[in-house]
Amino acid sequence: MKLTRIHQGGVIDFYSADCSTLLSLPFAETGVSAGFPSPADDVMELGLDLNKALVSHPAATFYARVKGSSMIDAGIGDGDILVIDKSLDPKDGDIAICFLDGEFTVKRMLCRDGGLLLMPANPEFQPIRITEENDFLVWGVVTYIIHKAR
Repeated sequence: MKLTRIHQGGVIDFYSADCSTLLSLPFAETGVSAGFPSPADDVMELGLDLNKALVSHPAATFYARVKGSSMIDAGIGDGDILVIDKSLDPKDGDIAICFLDGEFTVKRMLCRDGGLLLMPANPEFQPIRITEENDFLVWGVVTYIIHKAR
């Protein structure tokens, strides 16, 4: 997965998706047991290409590196990489990249009381109610979150 920076913002850096390379990694197709391991799972024969697994629409997919902690309780932390699909229609409850009054932000979109709220996932941040006065655009829908486990 090649990251080419296309926009550097105060909150999110965007990168274009390059799916031209093949990156086939060993893959345990039977899954990974969260209980007792199975001796049959010792052999991993299939390969998994992360480009194909994470990107459904290459021309409309971008990556972004998160800056900040407003979505930490949704599993999105500072430095995480988001996979964003601009071809998807946003739906109530989606986590999306939104352009709001000149800045990009990542928030959960909620339709409530006939209006739109951008909800953070951290109690230290307040919801944002979108009004007619806002310059607002849903830029894309977050489809995957990539972060280090260690």
